[in-house]
Amino acid sequence: MRIPVPALVALFVISFLVDLYIWLDLKSYTSAGRRKPYTRIYAALSVACWIFLIVMACIPLRDEASCIATVMWMLFSYMTVYVSKAVYCLFSLSGRLFSLFSHRKFNYGVMAGIPMAVICFLTMWWGVVFTRHEIEVSKVEITSPKLPAGFDGLRIAQFSDIHVGTWGNDTTFISALVDSINANNPDLILFTGDIVNRRTEELEPFIPILSRLKAPRGVYSILGNHDYGDYIDWKNPADKEANNRKLAGYEKKMGWTLLNNEHRFLYDGQDSIALIGVENWGDPPFKCYGHLESSYKKGGLSALNDANYKVLMSHNPAHWQMEVEPSTNIDLTLSGHTHAMQSIVKVGDWKWSPAEWRYPLWGGLYTNGKDSPEYLYVNIGAGEVGIPCRIGAVPEVTLITLRRGENAADPEAEKE
Repeated sequence: MRIPVPALVALFVISFLVDLYIWLDLKSYTSAGRRKPYTRIYAALSVACWIFLIVMACIPLRDEASCIATVMWMLFSYMTVYVSKAVYCLFSLSGRLFSLFSHRKFNYGVMAGIPMAVICFLTMWWGVVFTRHEIEVSKVEITSPKLPAGFDGLRIAQFSDIHVGTWGNDTTFISALVDSINANNPDLILFTGDIVNRRTEELEPFIPILSRLKAPRGVYSILGNHDYGDYIDWKNPADKEANNRKLAGYEKKMGWTLLNNEHRFLYDGQDSIALIGVENWGDPPFKCYGHLESSYKKGGLSALNDANYKVLMSHNPAHWQMEVEPSTNIDLTLSGHTHAMQSIVKVGDWKWSPAEWRYPLWGGLYTNGKDSPEYLYVNIGAGEVGIPCRIGAVPEVTLITLRRGENAADPEAEKE
């Protein structure tokens, strides 16, 4: 499977219209003697970009042998050019409309459009060169009277969506991420899914690095939608099964405990809390493998509403909205998946991400506001997929401290 034909046609049409507008703009703002070489050079560069798009579209995305990272970099490079061009077009067109109604000949939109296009281009590449290599530790404290005394002060480090395939064989960032997690001395480390992009082989260079994660109460993980091999058209179903078995084997080799619709009790003397992990629970179009009810049973019956303090790992935050919060008393759910669409706009205390268009609960701490509140924390991930860029959405490690006491939580995580 390659890039879908409708998406390719739409991308080509938009690119053509953007280039046509800029070509006409260039023609109107250059003198007759200098017009021809400039317009010809721009036309030639535009055709070269369209050919680049066609080549990219011919790469089979779901073939077992294809390298998705190559397509990601090609798509991102194309986007940096045409998103910047589109920004220029918006300013230039606005200036033309303003000139039309104000009866002024000069298009001030061009004067604003050129620097804004440059800023847009540099911002996108800043997200590649700098932002995706940064690490931000979000510190959150959650208090509950249900928490056993033996777990008062338990420090949980959560990380998610590292998508190691995007980094190829470069282990530098993942090594820094591991060092950052270990430096916070967590009691428990939880990974909430999407360790690879498409296939288990991507993980192999990172096994020694991720094996360095250590915590007194262990390292636990779940699977995300990218971890099942569903983004490849396997020639043989047995190959997909072998791929998935290999992933589970590699995580065990790293010293991680993979929870697939199951749970573990953590003990401190007579005190205990339940740690539950479900397989990926996907809202369409993502496949659903998770089964919450079977993940936590006592005597063969679901015990999701018992009196124990419970921490759930579920990759997709939509699961909390649609099933966990309405039908259980699970105290804390940890999710990832959204990446904040790898872009966040912040102005003072206000922040927004385009992820909100799809996931209202896209990043940070949320509560249902009940007398005995239940909490969801959505980690925005540490890796990238689709495009190798993060704009404002710094790779995140969450450090959650559980406290015994009256219900309270700081909704604004402290950043480091």
